[in-house]
Amino acid sequence: MTRSIHAGPSGLSLVEILVVMAVMSVLMAMVLPAASAVRDRARRAACCANLRQVGTAIHLYAHDFDDTIPFGPEGRPVTGSNFYTVTGNVTSLLSLEDGAPVGLGLLLRHYLAQQPLVLFCPGADQPSEAREQLALVGKGQAQCDYYYRHASIALLTGRPEQFHVRLSSLGRNRNGLPIRSLVTDVQFLAHPSLAPFQVKTRTSHKRQVSNCLYADGHVQTCRNYDDRLTVDIGTRPYGALDRILKVFEVLDEEP
Repeated sequence: MTRSIHAGPSGLSLVEILVVMAVMSVLMAMVLPAASAVRDRARRAACCANLRQVGTAIHLYAHDFDDTIPFGPEGRPVTGSNFYTVTGNVTSLLSLEDGAPVGLGLLLRHYLAQQPLVLFCPGADQPSEAREQLALVGKGQAQCDYYYRHASIALLTGRPEQFHVRLSSLGRNRNGLPIRSLVTDVQFLAHPSLAPFQVKTRTSHKRQVSNCLYADGHVQTCRNYDDRLTVDIGTRPYGALDRILKVFEVLDEEP
């Protein structure tokens, strides 16, 4: 007499159920990385869309203010909790310690009032602080997820020689090349000891790429191979602004 293997309620034998589970595990192992890659591409695309809207806002601002880009007040002395320096520096700040808007923060009232979240990257590698930071504008120091190139200088305090930078004539960078890049993803590494001073690690797109908005309004995805677009300050924050400016100078040379 032949004995059959006991089948479950579905009519499948134990061996068949184990085979199905093994096949499903293999399929999941194949699908999950692909799904993650799709999500990453979607976030990059959403980031590009954000930067295009920021570009439109900058161009509208320039149209209304005699071709000048959003700039801000002259630089204030560096303090233990305020690392915003001269207005000409590249920075991710939206407002100063007293709440005064600076940089891209100058677009919030009239040009990005209905869409302020475009100043925050959907592909940020750390939890979003968008709503908390936006709530600080007008009250205290706030930051966004993008570096903004106010001008091509790297002073620490004081007033830059050229206070009103024109969108149509941004000049040349320190390497003698035309300034083209205006806004880009933050790729910033800082030692945890600087966190009490609001200097924290903030990166985007797993540091694989950075999206960049150029002065003509187009957005380009640039590879961050060898961390060429990453600013790693370690425990020394005072050289950060010069290093960020160098990132923009690298982006100026992108084809």
